[in-house]
Amino acid sequence: MSQYRLNLFIPPEHAKRLDELSIKKDVSKSSIVAAALASWLSPDAGDQREAAIAKRLDRLSRQFERLERDQNILIETLALYVRYYLTVSTPVPEAHQQAARAQGKARFEQFVEQLGRQLQRGHSLVRDVVEDLHPETVQLDEAAALNEAQERAL
Repeated sequence: MSQYRLNLFIPPEHAKRLDELSIKKDVSKSSIVAAALASWLSPDAGDQREAAIAKRLDRLSRQFERLERDQNILIETLALYVRYYLTVSTPVPEAHQQAARAQGKARFEQFVEQLGRQLQRGHSLVRDVVEDLHPETVQLDEAAALNEAQERAL
């Protein structure tokens, strides 16, 4: 088989990596470039790349949708709580403000401890609420996560 000689210009960092790979694999630089070019020009390679990119985009889209859903739940929960708190809380008289601050500080520390425990266990209150309200959505999410794990294993 005859071969054609080409003089190519590549960035120095690519040239360095090509040198390192040819030494590591004990093959010529020409054979590495020829294999890469064959892969790039192969009609199947383009389809495979597009399929892999499409799978990744689908996975990212599902992850983004879950994040968006969770964020919307969080925003609505916070807004509802703030509205409720501002509606029902009564002003603290001046004489009791120091005690109220101390109690608030203790409650906040308790809250932070509970949040830490919840995060360490890996539980998500948002996920629990969604599961209670829409169990079918969680099942779909779990199935998608299982498919993603299986795809990564291949």
